[in-house]
Amino acid sequence: METVKRASPTVTASSVEGLLRRSGLAWFVIAAVGQGAFIWMIVAHYGRKTFIGDLAGWNDKPIIKGYVSGDHAGNLMFAIHVLLAAVVTLGGLLQLVPAVRRRAPALHRWTGRVFFIIAYVMALSGLWLTWERHTYLSLISAISVSANGVLILIFATLAWRTAIARDWVSHRRWAMRAFMVVNGVWFLRVAIMAWVLMSGGGLGMNRTLSGPADIGLQFGSYVIPLIVLELYFRAQQSTSPAVKYRAAGLVIGMAVITALGVAGAISFMWGAYMI
Repeated sequence: METVKRASPTVTASSVEGLLRRSGLAWFVIAAVGQGAFIWMIVAHYGRKTFIGDLAGWNDKPIIKGYVSGDHAGNLMFAIHVLLAAVVTLGGLLQLVPAVRRRAPALHRWTGRVFFIIAYVMALSGLWLTWERHTYLSLISAISVSANGVLILIFATLAWRTAIARDWVSHRRWAMRAFMVVNGVWFLRVAIMAWVLMSGGGLGMNRTLSGPADIGLQFGSYVIPLIVLELYFRAQQSTSPAVKYRAAGLVIGMAVITALGVAGAISFMWGAYMI
């Protein structure tokens, strides 16, 4: 009886640790499907239109400001920003696959370098499009996307520095944070569709993205994933099964919401442009 009592905490710790890992994996698989659809849409619509020289065709998909006749600098910057989104999204996914890190470390390193370089370009081009080209619907949306861009620059720099210093524990954490903020645009679209479906039509939203729900979704699109990630990190380090259970439950909840948002985005936002 004494032996059983001593062994049971170990079994409990092992099982809850496994639950935490599986919750993270479940979210990643769902996110990978959604990001794959996002990449497909970018390549099928913007990539194809750009390749055949039909730049005006960018506007076939409702956007804030795509092709503008005579605005050569703005059109070029838009093309760079949108098309690189597909590359950085794919690169981010590859960075998170453990098998790639273990079996192809050189590919992992070079993919990481490309990911961070493109992240810088994306953040800077996004800031230029926002404030120079005025590609925004409301001031609050401009502030939100700009804050996201600044966080990308900060987190990507810290992830790169910790990699150079070979501080792999810190590097992994900063790289994960960078992944979350780099995908802020993707999170926003998924969050919008999840909210539209859950609220029965978009309660608190308007066409200028300045409604109360719009504001919460815009800032929440990168703040909430960062908070969940930090809680996940803390749960990994914690020796408390209760902490791990709560974190796993939170991640599973996020996975369900992400799945709902991905389904909505594919059905109502991206699907028509993936053909």
